[in-house]
Parts: sequence; structure tokens; C-alpha cells
Amino acid sequence: MSVFSPLLGQPQAIELLTQAVNRDRVAPAYLFAGPPGVGRSLAATCFAELLFQGADRPSSAVRQRIQQRNHPDLLWVEPTYLHQGKRLSVAEATATGVKRKTPPMIRLEQIREVAQFLSRAPLEAPRSLVVIDQAETMAEAPANGLLKTLEEPGQATIILIAPGVETLLPTLVSRCQRIPFYRLAPGAMAEVLRQAGQSDLLSQPEILQLAQGSPGAAIAHWQQLQEIPPELLQAVHQPPQTPKQALTLARQIDTTLEPEAQRWLIDYLQQQYWQQSLAPVTSSQSLQLLEKARRYLLQNVQPRLVWEVTLLGMVQPQ
Repeated sequence: MSVFSPLLGQPQAIELLTQAVNRDRVAPAYLFAGPPGVGRSLAATCFAELLFQGADRPSSAVRQRIQQRNHPDLLWVEPTYLHQGKRLSVAEATATGVKRKTPPMIRLEQIREVAQFLSRAPLEAPRSLVVIDQAETMAEAPANGLLKTLEEPGQATIILIAPGVETLLPTLVSRCQRIPFYRLAPGAMAEVLRQAGQSDLLSQPEILQLAQGSPGAAIAHWQQLQEIPPELLQAVHQPPQTPKQALTLARQIDTTLEPEAQRWLIDYLQQQYWQQSLAPVTSSQSLQLLEKARRYLLQNVQPRLVWEVTLLGMVQPQ
């Protein structure tokens, strides 16, 4: 059975990566480019197993250590939050209940750790492997630091996972072989959700519309939707009709939802307002206001003020 058998709906990526190993033409760096939730990280895990098959340990042991991210020749880098001087992954921040005002990012210290990791020869596998997940979250300083490592990776391969070439510095992209990933067709989407034990999502059209062919996004959207109070969802179902409603709703959103949930709510509202039978001008105006709100929230503008301005702008004159 192929190591890529768990990866569905990405035949081109599987073919390119398999042939690279079979022909002994593994590139020093790859860019796994495509929308989140369609199998990019899973493909990196499968590729690691394929690369490490030459190690002395049995394949099953290699697979388990790769999946648990504790293989000595694998370094998996994820965006982190900075809390009281310590870096926390998204999972660690969630588990400890840390307030997250800004999105996580790949930090310069993590890129330095990549260089340190690659400064030694692989211990068990034929080569070392570094996976940088959500590479688009790197600021300019860590991206430039990574550039030096990409120029001379040594006995190693580096995989960058990002939505597309436009989200990274051109100098990084130019040093990577691009492996494209695509949104899944409905059949593959349904199969992945069934395998993940999430077949109930197939009866949630609004979630499937938000996911747009991404099983991972569908699961994430559904989990986020469950955390929004039902009364708040009902209140935001349509744009406010009066200034009082707008201000009340802005206060409710600000006091109820964490910053990350507020950013997700913008995606949800954009989908809802687009689907509703609003007048074209009204719908376009609401979508533009929400897009501006997203940018302001990412820039750490005071959330209450952002929502007040956004929702007041949706109120139509009587």
C-alpha cells in the first residue's frame, strides 16, 4: 500500500513527489501551495515517511514517529503566539486558555532553530526534513533568515506550506519546487469527511459553502460555529436596521467573542449576506464593510470601535 493512500483528491502532488523519490531527484526545497485543509500537511507527513524508508527502523515505527513529530531527523515548525516570553503553539495556547489578540506567526527564533537543526548530519534517515507550516505567517526578518538556509540546506529538504506563491517573498519561491494542491471535488470531499468521522457536515450546506472544497476548513468552520452563542448568531443573521441595533450588536460581539472568533465571524457574515436576497447595492456595501473590518481587526484596532463603525455603515436610511 502506498504511503500516500490516506491523501485523497491530490493525484498530481502524489505523482510529483513519488517520482522525485523513485528517480532520486528530491529537491532541496518544496513549496506545497494550495488552500488550507486540502491535505498539504498530510502530504508532507506521507512524503517524510517515503523519504525516511531507507532508515534502519521498520516502516511502521518510522510512520509512528513521524506522525508524532518526534523523529530525530524531522523538524516541524508551526506558527506560535508569544505569551510571557514563551512561545506557544496554537494547540498549547488553546489548552492553557491564553488570550489571543493577534494571529500566530513563524518567528525569527524558530528560523534560527531550523538553521541549527540543519547544521548537523541526519541521525537515522538518509536526509533531514524540515516542514514549515503556514509559511505565509513569516514576517520579512524570518523570511530573509530562511533565505540563507534555503541557499545551502545541506543534506536536507525543506518544505514550505502556504496558500500560494503570492503569499511569500519571491526570493523564497524561486528556490522551491512548487507542488500544487487543489480544492477537492464533492466526492473526494465527502469521502474525507466520512473517514474523519464528520459525515454529519455533509448535511450542513452553509458549512460546505464556507469550506469551498476543503475538508479541513469544513471541520474548522463547524467547530467555530459551535462556539458562537445561538442568540448572537440569530442577531447577526441580517444587517442591523437601526443605529441602536448596530451599537447593541457591536457591544455584544466585542464582549462575547475572542479576537480569533471575531475574525471568523466576518467570514461567516460575508457568506450569509452574499446568500441572502439583499438588494445588490446593499449586499455589496455590507461585504466591503466587512472586508475593511477584517483588515482593521488584523491591525489590532480596538474591536468594539471596528464593529460599531462596520455595523453602523450597514444601516440603511429609512
